Amino acid sequence: MVFTLKHTLTGLLAALLSVSAIAADKEVVIAYQDMLVPWRYAQQVNEVAKATGYTVTYRKFGGGGDVIRAMASGSVQVGEAGSSPVAAGLSQGLGIQVFWILDNINDAEALVVRNGSGITSLQQLKGKTIGVPFVSTSHFDTLLALKLAGLNPSEVKVVNLRPPEIAAAWARGDIDAAFVWNPVLNGIKKDGSVLISSGQIAAKTGDATFDAFVANTDWAQHNGDFLKALVKILAKYDADYRHDPAAWVGTTAKGQAVAAISGGKPEDVAESLALYGFPTVQEQISDTWLGGGKNGGVSKSLTATAEFLHQQNTIQSVLPDYSIGVNPAYAKAALGQ
Repeated sequence: MVFTLKHTLTGLLAALLSVSAIAADKEVVIAYQDMLVPWRYAQQVNEVAKATGYTVTYRKFGGGGDVIRAMASGSVQVGEAGSSPVAAGLSQGLGIQVFWILDNINDAEALVVRNGSGITSLQQLKGKTIGVPFVSTSHFDTLLALKLAGLNPSEVKVVNLRPPEIAAAWARGDIDAAFVWNPVLNGIKKDGSVLISSGQIAAKTGDATFDAFVANTDWAQHNGDFLKALVKILAKYDADYRHDPAAWVGTTAKGQAVAAISGGKPEDVAESLALYGFPTVQEQISDTWLGGGKNGGVSKSLTATAEFLHQQNTIQSVLPDYSIGVNPAYAKAALGQ
């Protein structure tokens, strides 16, 4: 009887440990930022957890550099980050992979100068103070803008400020200009004017910027079904927005969710969403974005970004091939390929 009870208890303990391990495996921390994008509605209604059975924790970060650092520490498994911090992370040997393009930034990030500053051209930024989140897409575009103006970064005081810190510094009059995204962008435009946008810089240089979803590579290998489900949800709401933008204004449930999760104002949602481009799934897996290997759009953009960051001494080295950090498999799975 003792023998039977002992083995029964041992079996129960093993079963409990197994269940506990499975539960722990089905947990994920998703890092997000304050960009106003359609998938915020899915966050509000907890759709990812319902679709996957995972315990999903969302953590908000002030910039892509912070997200990449959190992924490097192991505290975040999936996160939103711009092309610049992704390129920096890959260059430093971080095991991450881009699996979805959250947005093509277009004109959703811009360099704004304060009214009364007397700045009407990029050349007049010489000697001025610009607030920008370091190692972000805005930082990359700031450096490109200075290059277009023939200015050395040392001729301008570029200070590292997260978006909320930019808003506060702007209100105090500490900075002359800022390169940032919404909702802070809309706030500073009220007493400032756009000097140049990311979309305009891309048109002049050929270096487009984007925000991406990235996953820890090791974690992704063991949680592929989760990422496939996440991609389907992302694609669903991007398509919903493209089909009917009027359903995403600040007076609708979807528009209000975007504002609430992002930290913006409902009245700014429609204008903010219109500044971005949201690629279809077919576009995502094409050579324009995630497809094409080394010659694909994302890989080439990451390479160009890394080369520029290296020139600016932001990173120490450039990889020979950035397609190691690009994975279209989950987007292909969303199309049944």
